Amino acid sequence: MSHHDDDFNFEPIRGLPEKLPEGEAILWQGSPAPLQLAREALNLTWIAAYFLFLVIWRVAVSLDTVSMSVALGHAVPFVVIGLVSCGIIYGIATIQARSTVYTLTNKRVAMRIGAALTMTLNLPYTWIGTAQLSQRRNRTGTIAFELIGDTRLSYLMTWPHIRPWRMAKTQPALRCIPDAANVARIFAEAADTRVSQPQIIRIDRAESAAVAAE
Repeated sequence: MSHHDDDFNFEPIRGLPEKLPEGEAILWQGSPAPLQLAREALNLTWIAAYFLFLVIWRVAVSLDTVSMSVALGHAVPFVVIGLVSCGIIYGIATIQARSTVYTLTNKRVAMRIGAALTMTLNLPYTWIGTAQLSQRRNRTGTIAFELIGDTRLSYLMTWPHIRPWRMAKTQPALRCIPDAANVARIFAEAADTRVSQPQIIRIDRAESAAVAAE
């Protein structure tokens, strides 16, 4: 068993803090793709491009006074720093992805998130107004949920599992998940079924009699 498994061996069900109530079933579970998470949430592509620009600039400047081989040597420190920086970013994204479990059941969206401080968000389908799918060519994508009512979530506490730049009213999101279109279909079918079901509210007999007497 890996250390990652040991960290969450208190979970009765992977990704969930407690057993499912009667009548609830898991439809899908998944986690972010680390490389895509590094690109979208941690700007890996832009940082790599920045260091590439520095390397080209340093070589070009050096060529005015030295040969190509020496100029390339001048750029080595930028290459090393760039590789280390990108490696750290990818490492952070990998830790975030491995500590995250997204779950769709027939009643809710559950998100176990947080590498250092782990928490689980439970979003009943009745709390979700709309969902937006953003998909990439490699079939990974993000599904963001717009919550109805007065439900508010902390942007900092839920980052990067949040739709970027929606700070006034945060939108929790399944970030950078593989086969996103299929997951969106599962969510849509489950949410539609759940929301269309009538909600039954139990009223105590004594309370009902008191209301009738009034």
